[in-house]
Amino acid sequence: MSLLDALISRIQANGPLTVADYMQECLLHPKYGYYATRDPFGAGGDFTTAPEISQMFGELLGLCLAQAWLDRGAPSSFILAEPGPGRGTLMADILRATGSVPGFHAAAKVHLIEASATLREIQKEALNGHQITGHDSLSDLPEGPLFLVANEFLDALPIRQFIRDGKGWRERCIALNTTQDALCFGIGPATDFPALAHRLADTKDGDLVELNAPACAITAEIARRIKAKGGLALLVDYGGWQSKGDTFQALKGHAFSNPLADPGNADLTAHVDFEPLTQVATQAGLNVSGLTLQGVLMERLGITGRAQALAQNMSGDALENHIAAHRRLTHPEEMGTLFKAIAISASGTPPAPGFNPPGANSV
Repeated sequence: MSLLDALISRIQANGPLTVADYMQECLLHPKYGYYATRDPFGAGGDFTTAPEISQMFGELLGLCLAQAWLDRGAPSSFILAEPGPGRGTLMADILRATGSVPGFHAAAKVHLIEASATLREIQKEALNGHQITGHDSLSDLPEGPLFLVANEFLDALPIRQFIRDGKGWRERCIALNTTQDALCFGIGPATDFPALAHRLADTKDGDLVELNAPACAITAEIARRIKAKGGLALLVDYGGWQSKGDTFQALKGHAFSNPLADPGNADLTAHVDFEPLTQVATQAGLNVSGLTLQGVLMERLGITGRAQALAQNMSGDALENHIAAHRRLTHPEEMGTLFKAIAISASGTPPAPGFNPPGANSV
């Protein structure tokens, strides 16, 4: 049996799936799920993330966290956490870059939140020599000052999609086509949906909006912890401000593919809507930086100077690849504007280095 067979049987028995249910099964099914069965990163996988492109990305975010730790009085013990740590590359770069910050490593307790057993083993190798604690969910973290970084984590959380219909909404779903051996998109009955009541003001009939309830719940938990014990959270992902339009997509072999064509064998994601995440944190009484373009953030944190320093010992293909990596991380036509970031911190604490002030979105 394949995951497609299992999904068809489930739909035949119980009716269409929400997009969220479909994403959950495709990515995390214990036997057939995408993340449960492979290492999806890098040239041999289906996509490449910023930490895999260049060490500079993790180094600069690490130094941003270290400066925030110093700005908050350098607490003698804190939780350094990363949800969705991939191969462990980002955390390895963070730890290397912060090794010269007096007291930082002695105070840091490294915690990784990872659902994939395959990736957990790879992370152990990448972070060999460091004591790390693994968790299945953010709620499993111990209490204490929290310094968290999440890169391309929120985009893989399950979304639901809704299409405006008069004063109500119809939910987009995953159904069976007439041949009963393939999946297709369907649409549910019109209904009121209180969570989208505020979107009636900025949408029209036929507009599609996406809701990422897990991302909001995770942001609320991060906010609760920072409000209680202090700290900082850096959230970096592709997306924008105020969801509108279909962004549900699949990546396979570094190319876009049909998200319904090969369930369990392609990465499924959707663009992150940073507006509700900002609202969740601000309603909890925290400060949230204005949405900041990744390219702008990297430049403010000093990526060009770091790139020049690294380039001094390079030549030939290594130098060309290094220059290309700098461009890919920062240039508007590459990752520089598609990827954005926010920083969440307690009220009354210094702003995160490199980020826009609250309310000053760069979108």
